[in-house]
Amino acid sequence: MKVVMAQECIDDARQSFGTARFHPASAPDFLPRPQLGILQLQRLQSIVRRAYQRVSLYRQRMDEMGVCPEDIRSLADIARLPFTVKNDLRDTYPNGMFASPMEEIVRLHASSGTTGKPIVVAYTADDVKIWSEVMVRSLACYGLHRGDVIQVSYGYGLFTGGLGVHYGAEALGATVIPTSGGNSERQIMFLKDFGVTVICCTPSYFVHLVEKAQDMGVDMKQLPLRAGVFGAEPWTEAMRKYVQEHTNIRAFDIYGLSEIVGPGVAAECECQCGLHVFEDHFYPEVINPETGEVLPDGEEGELVLTTLSKQAMPMIRYRTRDITSLETEPCACGRTIRRIRRIGRRSDDMFIIRGVNIFPSQIETALMAVDGTVPHYQIVLTRAQGLDRMEIRVEVTPELFSDKVGAMETLQKKIAHSVLSITGIHAQISLVEPQSIPRSEGKARRVLDQRNM
Repeated sequence: MKVVMAQECIDDARQSFGTARFHPASAPDFLPRPQLGILQLQRLQSIVRRAYQRVSLYRQRMDEMGVCPEDIRSLADIARLPFTVKNDLRDTYPNGMFASPMEEIVRLHASSGTTGKPIVVAYTADDVKIWSEVMVRSLACYGLHRGDVIQVSYGYGLFTGGLGVHYGAEALGATVIPTSGGNSERQIMFLKDFGVTVICCTPSYFVHLVEKAQDMGVDMKQLPLRAGVFGAEPWTEAMRKYVQEHTNIRAFDIYGLSEIVGPGVAAECECQCGLHVFEDHFYPEVINPETGEVLPDGEEGELVLTTLSKQAMPMIRYRTRDITSLETEPCACGRTIRRIRRIGRRSDDMFIIRGVNIFPSQIETALMAVDGTVPHYQIVLTRAQGLDRMEIRVEVTPELFSDKVGAMETLQKKIAHSVLSITGIHAQISLVEPQSIPRSEGKARRVLDQRNM
């Protein structure tokens, strides 16, 4: 009966919202909260049972905690289950977390980590279909539709970004150009020659493309490009403002991680006031990162996700290390699924200087508040005579770099003051010429910690 009730609500939503700007796959986004809760609980009970029966790590931990699948009688009971962390996937490499035999697995991906064993994730055919579904729902959130020309400049291959967006864009009915990363001149050529309306890549790489277009004499504002889907790295509201001011696009955030599914866990809608979590497939919690205590909606903490429908590799209470909060206020778009605040920092990208906790996003905010800089910077941490030092290398505009020395000194002081006001730390500011900081086709490397080298 409960399953029927949930399906009836999905069918009602399809009828109510089946407009040109609403893809039928988006129906679950508009479920009444009570019916959504019924669907979530049914799926949670099923996936906990599957994980317990098929994954020895979960069975061992649940036994140690005195919890069995039958104890999950409400959504609140999820707090009784053990956490999963990234090292669990490394320690059980290659397939210790798989809940499906290899003959049922149709896809393997791996994280972009550079040290140690990779984080390998698996998908059944049904998992891939669900991934495509949540990506369609993500793209529909942005107002994209059949007829859009979508250039996917995320990396393809083992990285989940490229293929994840690709499958969703095709299922949406859009035209897909799978450029992957790199070869920036060709990227610009395709944007121009094929009337691309949407680009998908990391925000730092798009800033690089904007600069490359200027070098090639291509005015981004004259292109039909109207939307950008940016993810795979934290970025600030100041970065969004910079991108939108230098182009005619609306810059949208997308959230995902390989361990859960890839891109498509959450997405902004056209209101741009947080990312809707597709919580019929991914159940979100926010916890105190120090104690593991579940926090009330609205309080900031570490995002924890549980896959509710993934068969090949269920994840129970996976600690993402991303810092955010769950927002429950109704969104003007009409979606009933909850939102997370845009993620600007991670609990594990923090560094400590002279006893002060610093996040790269704080430095970016300080820099973007000062005219004359561009969003390309590196933070270099060194240690001399037992004292930690922070140097911030900042690119400046070509016009300023070729200007008088006095103007550069003034800019240095402004940046130093902005950084001090936000972080409380005196930093050495080094203004460097345009294009001198290495560009990345994937995630930008913001911090070089040389204190232990």
